[in-house]
Amino acid sequence: MENQNTLKKILVVTAHPDDETFGMGGTIAKYISEGSQVFVVCATKGEAGEADPALLAQYESMAALREAEMRCAMQELGVQDVFFLGYRDSGMPGSAENVNSGAFIQAPLQETAQKIAFFIRKLQPQLLLTFDPMGGYGHPDHIYTYQSVVKALEISADGKYEMGDLYPFQPKGVYLHTFPRKMMRIVIKLMPLFGRDPTKFGKNGDIDFVKILQEDYPIHARIRYAKVANIREKAAACYRSQGGDSQSGYFLNWLLRFVNSSEVFIQYYPAPLGRGTKHDLFQGL
Repeated sequence: MENQNTLKKILVVTAHPDDETFGMGGTIAKYISEGSQVFVVCATKGEAGEADPALLAQYESMAALREAEMRCAMQELGVQDVFFLGYRDSGMPGSAENVNSGAFIQAPLQETAQKIAFFIRKLQPQLLLTFDPMGGYGHPDHIYTYQSVVKALEISADGKYEMGDLYPFQPKGVYLHTFPRKMMRIVIKLMPLFGRDPTKFGKNGDIDFVKILQEDYPIHARIRYAKVANIREKAAACYRSQGGDSQSGYFLNWLLRFVNSSEVFIQYYPAPLGRGTKHDLFQGL
């Protein structure tokens, strides 16, 4: 059996059920297929989401529905385990959910970071994946996840912070998932041909591709996952409440194939050397 210390482990930190699959599902599936262990930490259970009433009626709450969908997706992807931080979905900017006392964005940064730092030390992943600084498409919880992870990395590596018998730890690499801007410009031009509004994409119409293009980030890694695209699609289909098994989901999958079945990342740590784009997140680490 492979020594525990030599196992390739990846920790994915997200805000809601479905973020890991719709955002980084191809990358997760690829590395699991190659023998890596993947763990997911999720800040909320997507309580502010929407779902078909008939589907929601089968569960005690929206949180129960979203959690069940996530566990289904994790099984399809082969994720080792998922951990919830216990916060409430903060909703989109300007919604009443923003000021709920239990909302993720209402929690102190030091608190959210310490919870994430605990998992970094406990799991000791070589790689950590999370959102880019604008949270992909501007969701408050996504942005706060990024900010919490940045602080968590500082706490985890600092010997002054004691966490029982967990020792300071720093992942060898930290990557931020982002959208490929060049291809998105092409997609935005094509979307109207399919009857899609590029400013109101997604089941809840809360993804504004035009706004996303206002921020540009360097691409340091491009992970191609064509060989495991079917696994990602099966995981996406678990998210029935989010359109994963609908025509909207099929259109999204078509878009992903159009951009060569790949996901792109910013290398946050260590600082990237040169201008090349790597195709393996472990390369050079």
